[in-house]
Amino acid sequence: MARTIDQIRASKLPSNMMQFAARGALQVSAAENIEILVYLALHNKVFGDLARMTLAGWDEKACVAAAADPQTPREVLDYLISPENLRPRLLPALLENLSVPEAQLAKVARSAMRDTVEIVLKSKRALSFPSVINVLKSNPYLKKEEVDLLQPKSVEQATRKEAPPVLEQPPAVNADPQVASRETASAPVPAAEKEQLPSTAEDEKAVTAYMKDHAADIAAEGEKPFQAIGGVVELLGPDYFPVVDTAEIPPPASTPSPEGASAKPAAAKPFQKPTEPKRENTLQKINRLDVKGRIQLALKGNKEERSILIRDGTKVVALAVLEAPKLSDGEVEKIASQKNVLEAVLRQIPLKRRFMKNYIVVRNLVANPRTPLDLGLGLMKNLLTQDLKNLSNNKEVSETIRKLALKMFKQKVEEANKK
Repeated sequence: MARTIDQIRASKLPSNMMQFAARGALQVSAAENIEILVYLALHNKVFGDLARMTLAGWDEKACVAAAADPQTPREVLDYLISPENLRPRLLPALLENLSVPEAQLAKVARSAMRDTVEIVLKSKRALSFPSVINVLKSNPYLKKEEVDLLQPKSVEQATRKEAPPVLEQPPAVNADPQVASRETASAPVPAAEKEQLPSTAEDEKAVTAYMKDHAADIAAEGEKPFQAIGGVVELLGPDYFPVVDTAEIPPPASTPSPEGASAKPAAAKPFQKPTEPKRENTLQKINRLDVKGRIQLALKGNKEERSILIRDGTKVVALAVLEAPKLSDGEVEKIASQKNVLEAVLRQIPLKRRFMKNYIVVRNLVANPRTPLDLGLGLMKNLLTQDLKNLSNNKEVSETIRKLALKMFKQKVEEANKK
């Protein structure tokens, strides 16, 4: 007898039964119910949203059992461990499940928030993969003292056994200063440094004024860490967390010996200049700053840094971005349309006369479902006829906005016809 999930895949189940399936109400095993819900959530346009909601509130014990079972279908495991669907209580079981591929573990490590990082650090299986360790080291929520925990012991031991003793030699000093200067000049400059503009007197003045005006708010926030509105996945975008079937694993460090090396005594290795440590990315840089440091960066930093700090959950930091002397009109236009910023940010934009002279900013604010209703209603009178028409058909905004936009559109059309 065919399983219910097979009937659903073959579109042989009637519509009323499909709705029962999306609610998890079919008389099948818990494991098959989860498999059905995942299939509907991923592949069914009609009942997908309902299935996702059902899964989000599904019995935790049943979900843990599915997460720990190596026989659970790959599609279900991929769904449960994806950053947008992951429930922290399921993560320990998923990390130890042999059917969850290394690439998925690396994806979790890359997008992990602080609580998830702590769970990953406790997983022996996750930390057995060099690719997971490498990705985790770049996670901005990893503490400095935890880096020592990420040294793969097996690789270290193998290296100690295989590598011959090396005599330490002092670094070679180039006696020709002209050659040294040419080598330094030829070194590539990281893109992040190229984009970082030096702070100006105007920037310093803005920082001083903002710190003084918001001293009470800054003191109240204390040492509150950076927390992006919407989380890291939404901040960096889904393309930042690709899933591949195979993960590149760097080979363990070893010392290859040429032919005939056994007949000769091991020669000391020449001194090799240590590789320069990896530079931290923008998110790591922001994550290690306190409130005052993030405010200074918001006022003096570059475009990329402002684009992240505008989503800071600490209001006094996010609002500082709007005071940045280098903030461009294009950036404000984008901020006005963002759904993942604090309401206080959207309320602050209309208070700046410079911003309100930009029609695109006004239009984006009204069309943004995150904009407070009273603010949107007050700005609608400035919209052009075509934008009012578009707004009346925008199902993301509230019904009140849509109805008023339609009414104002009809009024403007009638006035234009009279002329």
